Amino acid sequence: MKKNLFLFILIIAAQLRPAFSQTDDAAFVKENYQKFEYQIPMRDGKKLFTSVYVPKDRSQKYPIMMDRTPYSVAPYGKDVYKRSLGPSELFLHDKFIFVYQDVRGRWMSEGIYEEMTPQKPAYNSLKDVDESTDTYDTIDWLVKNLPNNSGKVGVWGISYPGFYTTTSLISRHPALVCASPQAPIADLYRDDAYHNGAFMLAANFGFYPFFTNRQDSIPTQRRGSSFDPGTEDGYSFYLRANNLKDLNTTYYKDSIRLWNEMVDHPNYDEHWQKRNVLNHLKNIKTAVLVTGGWYDAEDLYGAIKTYKTIAKNNPATPAYFVMGPWVHGGWARGDGDHLGDVDFGQKTGPFYRQDIEFKFFSHYLKGTAALDLPKAIMFETGTNQWKKYDTWPPAEAKEEKLFLIPGGKLSFSAPTQTAAFDEYISDPNKPVPFINSTDMDMKREYMTADQRFASSRPDVLTYQTEVLDHNITIAGDIWANLKVSITGTDADFDVKVIDVYPDSAKNNQYTGKDVYMSGYQQMVRSEAMRGKFRNSFSKPEPFIPGKVTPVNFELQDVLHTFKKGHRIMVQIQSTWFPLTDRNPQQFLDIPKAKTSDFKKSTNRVYSTKTQPSFLTVRTLN
Repeated sequence: MKKNLFLFILIIAAQLRPAFSQTDDAAFVKENYQKFEYQIPMRDGKKLFTSVYVPKDRSQKYPIMMDRTPYSVAPYGKDVYKRSLGPSELFLHDKFIFVYQDVRGRWMSEGIYEEMTPQKPAYNSLKDVDESTDTYDTIDWLVKNLPNNSGKVGVWGISYPGFYTTTSLISRHPALVCASPQAPIADLYRDDAYHNGAFMLAANFGFYPFFTNRQDSIPTQRRGSSFDPGTEDGYSFYLRANNLKDLNTTYYKDSIRLWNEMVDHPNYDEHWQKRNVLNHLKNIKTAVLVTGGWYDAEDLYGAIKTYKTIAKNNPATPAYFVMGPWVHGGWARGDGDHLGDVDFGQKTGPFYRQDIEFKFFSHYLKGTAALDLPKAIMFETGTNQWKKYDTWPPAEAKEEKLFLIPGGKLSFSAPTQTAAFDEYISDPNKPVPFINSTDMDMKREYMTADQRFASSRPDVLTYQTEVLDHNITIAGDIWANLKVSITGTDADFDVKVIDVYPDSAKNNQYTGKDVYMSGYQQMVRSEAMRGKFRNSFSKPEPFIPGKVTPVNFELQDVLHTFKKGHRIMVQIQSTWFPLTDRNPQQFLDIPKAKTSDFKKSTNRVYSTKTQPSFLTVRTLN
C-alpha cells in the first residue's frame, strides 16, 4: 500500500502528467523558460504562493495556462524547475506562460485550508473569500503584472485541482476564456467520501496522512507522513479494525481534522450541502471542456454531474464533454489502451491529448482554426470506438426496464409471478470482497475486473439474460429500482452491471496470469447504496424488519455495447469490502459501531408482477 499510494501522491503532485521523454522535456524547460515565484495578495490580505514559468523568447505575447492545486507546486526555489509543464508535452513545446498555485492554506500559501471551500452566496466584505474570489484575484494580478502575457487565461486541473478549475468558472473574470475541469470533485459527499451514504473506506483511509501536511496558517514545504498498516492484507486489516472510530484512534491518534470532519458527518447535512459546487454553476460564459473516465473509481460522479449541470443551466455556453475508458486521470498519461485484463483496442490517451485537449485550449487561447468538436465525445466500450453526440445522453436513446426475474434470470420482459423473491444471508463479519485479492490498495482495476469470484458466493444474487442475439448498447445513466426486505433495520445494497463474455472469447495481450477471457464477467458499472438513506441522504430511516420496501438509486452513466453472443448480468450483494465500510445491519451510528453490533441479516429481493425489481437503462438499438 505504501508504495502504490506514494506513487499516487507523486502523480497527483505532478498533475498527472504523462511520462513522455521526461529527460528531454526537463532540458527543454530550463532552456526555454524562466521561473519566477510570487506571493500574490488576495483581497483579504492573505498571500498565495505561485510559481510562474515564462518563455524566454519575448518576441510575442503568450496566453496563461493555470493550475491551482492542494498537492503542491513543487519544486520550490527559483532555480529549481519542474521536469515538464502544462497538461501535456504539446503545451510545453508550443509555449504558454504556465502558472501553478498552492491554494489557500496549503503548502507555501497563507490562510487556513478547508476541504472543498464552500462557495459564498454573497460577498459583504473583503473578508468574504472563497476559491472563486481567490481565482479572480490571482488572474487579475497575473494579467496586470506578468510581462508578455496576451490577456487570455485558461485553467485546467485533475481531481481536486479539477474542483478548483470548476470554481474558476464561478470567478467570471473577463480574462478567463476557457477551462477544463477534469475528474472534478463536484459534491464531496457523493464523490470521494460517501457513495449513497456508504463510506469509501479503502480509497480514503491511507490517503489522509499523505494529504495532511499542515492544519494551521503557517506555510511549509513539509510533506504528510506515510501510513504503515503493518500488512499487505487489506481485507484482514480493515476487518480487524472494526469501525472508523477505532481506525482513527489507533492509527491517526485523533490528529487529522479533515478525516474527523468526514466521518463525523455520515449524513448529508449542512457540512456537505454547502460543499456542493454544482449549485453555483449558473451564468457561466467561459468555454468548458469537462473530461472524465468511465472507470474513474474516485470522481466519476463529479465529471458527469459537472457537465450535465453546466449544459442544463448555461445552454448558450460552449461546453464539451469527453468520457474515455480511463481510470482517475488516465487520459493525462500513458496510452489508455487497457485496464486490467480488458483491451480497448487503441491508444485513447494520445488521441485525447492531441486531438481534443490541445486543440481546445489552442483554439480559445491562441485563436487557431475553428474548433470542430461535437458536444459529447464518448468512448463506447464493448465495441471499442469513439462516438460523437450533439447531446448527452443521446437524444435517440430509449428508456427501457431490465427486470430481475426470480431464479436468476434477467429480461426486458416484466415478471409474471405473483409471489416470488430471491434471498441471501449477509454477514458483515464475512463480507464479500470487492476484488479477487486481499491487497491493501484500492485497486482501480476493480472497475473492469472479472466477477466470477463473486457470482459463486451464496451471499451474492446473480441474474443474467439469455445469450444475446443482437448488440445492445446502453447509453446514459442507470437506475436500480429494487423491492427488498431485511431481517435487520439497515442494510447496504450493492448493484453491479456485468458483461458476460462467451466461451469462445480469447485471451488478449493484457490478460493476467491464470485468467481466461472465456466466460469472463467484466464489470461495466457498479454502485453502493446504504439502505437507511433510501428516502433522504439527510434524514436516514430504519427499515421495518420483514416489510417489503423500495430502494432506488443511481449507478451513473455508461456507454457500453453488450455484443451479440454475450450476456448481460446483474449482481446484488450487501457487503463490498473494504471498498466500502461494513454496515452492521442495525440502524445506528455506523462509524462508532461496536463489535457486537455487526449482525447477520436475511435479505430478500422481490420481483413480481405487481412489485417488480428492475434497472432503468437507456438503449441505442
